[in-house]
Amino acid sequence: MFGRRKIPHNKVDTLVGANSQVSGDLSFGGHCHVDGVVKGNVSASADSNSALSISEQGTVEGGVSVPYVVLNGLVRGDVIASERVELGPTARVIGNVYYNLIEMAIGAEINGKLVHQTEGDMPLLEEAGKEDVSTVPVTPIASAS
Repeated sequence: MFGRRKIPHNKVDTLVGANSQVSGDLSFGGHCHVDGVVKGNVSASADSNSALSISEQGTVEGGVSVPYVVLNGLVRGDVIASERVELGPTARVIGNVYYNLIEMAIGAEINGKLVHQTEGDMPLLEEAGKEDVSTVPVTPIASAS
């Protein structure tokens, strides 16, 4: 597509494995991939080229503030992507999505607001206008196997 900025995927610097759980905030540089559970906020510097990918099995129970986000799992909190966010067909966000560029597949769910922001206008994770999403139920998706 014309003018499309690619999300940097060249290598994974930080991995939260499928059988792992992180309790607390996670701050990283480079590319972080989540297959397990993070109970806390996930962030990377807004002026970096950092990317976060969350697999279908991955969950973040907190906010996400990363320039590039590829989501196929669950985020229970706000997502702030200063560059680009890609929501796959199994993506679930229970919170608001602040984005500069967005790609959303059929089947992705957002239980919150979609808010377009330019790079300089992105809110801080602490300032993002999120409702209490701790009690919103999530319906699991049946796999097509």
